[in-house]
This record gives sequence, C-alpha cells and structure tokens, in this order.
Amino acid sequence: MKTLKLTLLCLFVAVNSFASVSTSEKEALLALYNATKGDQWVNTWDLSTPINTWYGVTVEENQVVALNLEFNNLQGTLPEELGKLTHLKSIKLGFNKITGNLPQSIGELKQLESLEIFMNSLEGRIPDEIGNLQNLKVIKLYSNSLSGEIPVAITGLSNLKELLIGSNQLSGTIPTQINSLTKLEKLSLIDNKISGEIPVEIAELKQLEELVLASNELTGDLPFELSYFPKLMTFMVSDNKLSQDYISIVNGNNPNFMDFNNVDTVITDND
Repeated sequence: MKTLKLTLLCLFVAVNSFASVSTSEKEALLALYNATKGDQWVNTWDLSTPINTWYGVTVEENQVVALNLEFNNLQGTLPEELGKLTHLKSIKLGFNKITGNLPQSIGELKQLESLEIFMNSLEGRIPDEIGNLQNLKVIKLYSNSLSGEIPVAITGLSNLKELLIGSNQLSGTIPTQINSLTKLEKLSLIDNKISGEIPVEIAELKQLEELVLASNELTGDLPFELSYFPKLMTFMVSDNKLSQDYISIVNGNNPNFMDFNNVDTVITDND
C-alpha cells in the first residue's frame, strides 16, 4: 500500500511539474527542438521529463524566462512559434548553426532584455518588429549573414545598452535617430557595407564606452563633435572611405577630449 501511494505521489509530482508550463510555451519549445534538429544537439532534451529539467531552459513561477543553448549544435531555422514564449527575458543561442531569417514573431517577446544569437548563419533583414521590445538592453547579432539596412525601429529601444551587429552584410546608412539610444554603452557595426557619412547625432550618446565602425564604406569627415566622449575607451573607424585616417583607440585611457584628426593611424592598447 505504501509503495502504491509513493508511486502515485511521484506520478502526481511529475505530471504537475510537466504541466506547470503552459501548453503554448511547451509547443514553442518543441517547435524549436524540431526545427533545429534537437536529437542532434550536444545536450539534447528528454521530452518525457518535466520542462524545468530540460538543458538550457529556465523556468520561474511556471513560466519559461530564459533559453541558453550556446555551443549546442542547433542546426536549422528559428520557428515562428518562438513568439509564444512571451515571458522570455533572455535568449542565448550563440555559436550554433542556425540559418534562415529572424522570425517576425520575435516582436511578441515584450519581456525580452537580452537577444544574443551571434556566430550563426542568420540571413535576411533584421525585422522591424524588434522595435516592439522596449525592455531590450542587449542585442548581439554579430557574425551572421544579415542584410538590408539597420532598422530605424531599433532606435526606439530606449533601454538599449549594447548594440553589436558587426560582421554581417548590412548596408544603407547609420540612422540619424540613433541619438535616441541615450543609454547605449557599446555600438559595433564593424565589417558591414554601411555607407554615407557618420552622423553627428552619435555624439549625443554620452554613455558610449565602445564605438566601432571600422571596415565599412563610410565617407566624409569625422564630425568634430565626436572628439568628446566622457566614457569612450574603444574607438575604431579604420578601413572605410573617409577623407583621412583617424586614430584608433582600443581599451585606452579616456582623455575626454581626443584629437582624432591625426594623419597617422595609432592603435593603443593599455590592457
């Protein structure tokens, strides 16, 4: 009798643990698993076990709040069902083999604070729907094959601190509305096909610690206003089509006022 009661208790706990996450969230996780060949992941999921035991899935108060599947051999595309994980605060899918587009449904993840899908093979445009994610603090989409222009919608993300979208195939110009990102600390657009002049509006981003615009097709002069950044430690604009060469500062000491108008390219590293 005791054995039967214990068995029923264990079954009850297991069923309730599995059912604690909503059906829509479970369906979204299964869609991700199937779309990225989950059975071939380095750390795969045992679909017969409670969701809160699945590798890289964080569940709090019966809600999926984080996905961390970096270095896990995800192969394939991100499903539209991803947008059903509406309680997600963090997505970390870096260092995988994800292809295809960023799904438009990503705009449904209103609680998201960190979007990190770097070092993959994402293609297509960054969807405008990303502008719906007002809680975003970190965007790391570097080292993919994303194309098109930088969405103006990104400049409406007032809480953004890091925008790292280098090493893609982005084109067009840097939006002048970028001055709206007043909390931005790191901006990297390195190694793209971005053209036009560097907008003077960037100088309004006084929280910037890193400004990396190297290896693009930028033209014209460096705005004088960019010579004063209170917190800037890393500055790179080399390998563009600017009117002259400018110094590069990498992990340097900020003198507050920097004379970028130097015919020589100087790289300092004070680490």
